[in-house]
Amino acid sequence: MTMTGALFTAGRRQCDKTAREEEDMGATLGTRLLTWLRGAPVGTDAYGNRYYRLKGDKPARHGGGRFGRDRRWVIYNGEPEGSKVPPEWHAWLHHMVDEPPQPRQRYPWEKDHQPNMTGTPQAYHPPGSVLRGGHRDRATGDYEPWSPE
Repeated sequence: MTMTGALFTAGRRQCDKTAREEEDMGATLGTRLLTWLRGAPVGTDAYGNRYYRLKGDKPARHGGGRFGRDRRWVIYNGEPEGSKVPPEWHAWLHHMVDEPPQPRQRYPWEKDHQPNMTGTPQAYHPPGSVLRGGHRDRATGDYEPWSPE
């Protein structure tokens, strides 16, 4: 095998491996290519989501709208679901902060981030919900239903 052929085969193997990894994570082909060719890894969160920014991106200093900022994105671990992004990474993705989040001390009163549970067995169902049995407490007496006269 020639040197060029070996390099092509090695590059193809790496591309195939990256494609399989990204496919498992629900990334589109365009996102996979952008990440592989021009993505600079920034960090990961506790849920395994990986965050990237565009390599060598030079945002405009003044004005420019969305083109005046560097490009940032996330590759989800598993099903792509926006509520899986913790608040500190959400702030970084949406340019609310300039620096990626660093590990920090958690206060005892802080709850762990939880993705949206709608449509799962862990979803919240208030008392009286049909999905919880459909029974609610009787009215307390201060309620009078409207009736036409």
